Amino acid sequence: MEPVAFVRTHYPQKFGVPRQSGLVPDARARLIFEPPFRDPDMVRGLDGFSHLWLIWEFSANKKAGWHSTVRPPRLGGNKRMGVFATRAPFRPNPIGLSVVKLERIEYHPEYGPILHLLGADLLDKTPILDIKPYIPHVDSVPEATEGFTSQAYPKLDVEIPDNLKARVPNHLLQALIDTLALDPRPSYQDDEARLYGLLFEKWDIKFSVKDQILIVSDIIEV
Repeated sequence: MEPVAFVRTHYPQKFGVPRQSGLVPDARARLIFEPPFRDPDMVRGLDGFSHLWLIWEFSANKKAGWHSTVRPPRLGGNKRMGVFATRAPFRPNPIGLSVVKLERIEYHPEYGPILHLLGADLLDKTPILDIKPYIPHVDSVPEATEGFTSQAYPKLDVEIPDNLKARVPNHLLQALIDTLALDPRPSYQDDEARLYGLLFEKWDIKFSVKDQILIVSDIIEV
């Protein structure tokens, strides 16, 4: 298979990428087609759908290999589950699946159709293998049950001083706050004295966590 496109997102490194699509509704992405697939006819009718399936490659994990069991973050990183019972990136075939919202289609004179998306959970420059329309009455199963993922994702309160907020444009601020609220730290780390750094767009976000409150101490342009 060859990638048909790649995405540009807020997340230049894996640390901080939302663990599922839709958890950060304001997380914006631009899907840019590779040269052989920039024909506007290939997206004819796509603007009639509000949401899309993206099938993509865990490109950052190609050399990491896979294991029959993994430690899901939802279980605190302490309990093993079968790889096929999880959405872990370390899989026999490193393929991911995401539902995203299609905000609009831009027709660029050089790059052809560019899809503007919301709710993406993708590393910047992730290769896209295929795009399919999300069909609500087919793809949604109201009576579906779930196993260990049934608990809602816990969220932290986020505190950013006003002088630091001013360093981030307003249209990106909510996506940053929602990303931090998901607690990007590894599940096994709970050191209140530790200072973490998360790359978001062109900023290094320095923060610590104490009593379920994430406190941003600096925002540095890199």
